[in-house]
Amino acid sequence: MDLNKLASKAAKIYQANPKIEAVLLGGSVSRNWHDSYSDIELFIFWKEPPTDEDRKRPITRLAGDIIDFYPYEEEEWSESFITEGIKLEISNFLTQTIADIIEDVIVFFNPDVYKQCIASAVYDGAALSGETLIQKLKEKVNPYPDELSIAMIKEYMFISNSWTNRAALLHRKDWLMLYKVMTDVQTNLMGMLSGLNKKYVHHPAFKWQRQTLELMTIVPENICSCLESVFLDDPTFSLEELEKIVQEVYQLIQREYPQIDISPVIDKSLFLRPEQDERA
Repeated sequence: MDLNKLASKAAKIYQANPKIEAVLLGGSVSRNWHDSYSDIELFIFWKEPPTDEDRKRPITRLAGDIIDFYPYEEEEWSESFITEGIKLEISNFLTQTIADIIEDVIVFFNPDVYKQCIASAVYDGAALSGETLIQKLKEKVNPYPDELSIAMIKEYMFISNSWTNRAALLHRKDWLMLYKVMTDVQTNLMGMLSGLNKKYVHHPAFKWQRQTLELMTIVPENICSCLESVFLDDPTFSLEELEKIVQEVYQLIQREYPQIDISPVIDKSLFLRPEQDERA
């Protein structure tokens, strides 16, 4: 199945509604990252709030089977359905809401990942209709502000207190919590690297990690394979590797943004929960 062809077909049906100002293709398809498991993500920009019938009519015309159909929540109406064996994820926003979110990110430098996902969708997305509107929004999110870069670094550079327990968790073979801590640290690393490289976060869980890292230039050497090995190799080696990567990322921050004082953060990241001497 040609996902781009189906996306264009759906966009034409959506655009028949005069309330719709633009249709934007987002997600892995817009970035050419899609595979056999990928769905189609469409962002629909509305002049006024859509009714349930407005949202269901295109699904009916596409002979779609509804999976989810959510009411208005957190400034969005969303639904998903399957047609021609492909899942479509639909995110409906008022055009003004999109503009307000972008302003919050690029003018007020809000590091909120959910708002950055909107900015990222506009930045990387492909206009399927409403090209003039989409182009104006694209111009707003490009270039990525220096101040947002700093805000992202500051948001993610404080690794959780659980990191200090890593040696104890390894010693106890307390794998569930250890890998939860390691996952949280990787999330922080991805946030810091996104800021360093001026890349909008395209998914709140940093999905498509390898593809994202491959677009970055300010990264530790062999960052993709190193981060993958953290979950695939022996836990003792994995923890040592992760400790090394954390320090390398902090060094990159010091090099690129010497005005950010990260010395307390570095000291905290090196701290280990003390081990008691059982002979005492």
